[in-house]
Order: sequence, then C-alpha cells, then structure tokens
Amino acid sequence: MLESAHLLSAWLLGLSLGLTACTATCLPFMGTWVLARERGAVLADTGLFLVGRVSAYTLLGLIAALSSARLIAVLQNGVGHLAIGAAAIGAGSWLLLAEQRPRACATSHSAGAPPFALGFALSLTPCAPLASLLAFAAQSDSGWFGALQGLAFGLGAAVTPLLLLLPLLSALGARLRAEQRWLGLWLRRGVALSLFVLGMYRFWLGTI
Repeated sequence: MLESAHLLSAWLLGLSLGLTACTATCLPFMGTWVLARERGAVLADTGLFLVGRVSAYTLLGLIAALSSARLIAVLQNGVGHLAIGAAAIGAGSWLLLAEQRPRACATSHSAGAPPFALGFALSLTPCAPLASLLAFAAQSDSGWFGALQGLAFGLGAAVTPLLLLLPLLSALGARLRAEQRWLGLWLRRGVALSLFVLGMYRFWLGTI
C-alpha cells in the first residue's frame, strides 16, 4: 500500500506538471514543429513526443534511485538546456534536409527521431515537480522502484493540453498550405529557422 501511495503521488506530481508548465515549455518547440508537418502526421509525432518524455522520466527515476541526490545537481548544471538545444537544432535540420529528399520521402509522415528527441530533451530541465520526484526516487534505494516512480510521473505529465493544441496548430498549417501552396516551402524553412533560434538560445542558457 505504501508503494502504491508513492506511485500515486508521483503520478499526481507529473499531472501537475503536464497541466501547467509543460504546455508553456514544450509548445514553442512542438507547436512550431507540427506547423510544418503534414496534417496526418500530428498523431504519430505527438505520440513519439510523449513517449520521449515518459522514457526520460523513467530513466531519471532509475538514475536518481541509484545515485541518490547527485542527479539533481547534474541537471542544474545546464545539461538539460544543452540537450534541448541539440534536439531543436536536429529537428530544424531534419526539416531542411527533407527538401533535398525525393518527393515521395519528403512528404512521408514518418519523422521518427525529432519529436522523440524533443520530448526526451525537454524532460531534462529541473523544475519543482521533477525535483520532488527525484528526491522521492533517491529515497527508495531501489532502481526498479525508482524507474516505476519515473514512469508514473511521466504518465501523469503526458496528460497535457498539448494533446488538443498540437492538432489545432497542425490543422492551421495544413490550411495555410492548402490556400497558398507556395507557403509550404517557406513555412517549413521558417519553422526550421525558429527551431535553430530556440536551440541556440537553449545552448546559451546551458553555458551561463
């Protein structure tokens, strides 16, 4: 019963993050990403993004249980910002390189790594709910239970307004491309540039 209570507490912590700060932190990255993607890809991209977040929190719970409180100090040193910067620049590069692929590949719905990497990286920045999760996991002295706490936290964080906002933004991008076909190329390039700028900003935050 005590373990179940701890897992429920971890889920509630994740839920508090998913319904609040998660949207403000993640929307600039995933919101711009889905604007440049085909409308049919938004469900897969959102799913990969959330799987990335859940995977990251599960791994963080495991590491926290095995390394005690040292993980919090590591995350506070800017590692998360550097990871987000790399993921954002990688996503922007994927969009630009898609222009060089054959048309059949460039219009494919499969993006794979970019949304997963964005979800994983955006989970590495410290915040109050995450710090509480890592403190709880560090006290468990059990790697598997720390991972379970991280998984419960991630499943809570996956309940987010992004599930509604991302399809709306994807529909907006699709409508713009349908009304003005020439916008498709420039929208993709504009989104790539935005991701580059966001990535460089996060790199800068990680080095100060």
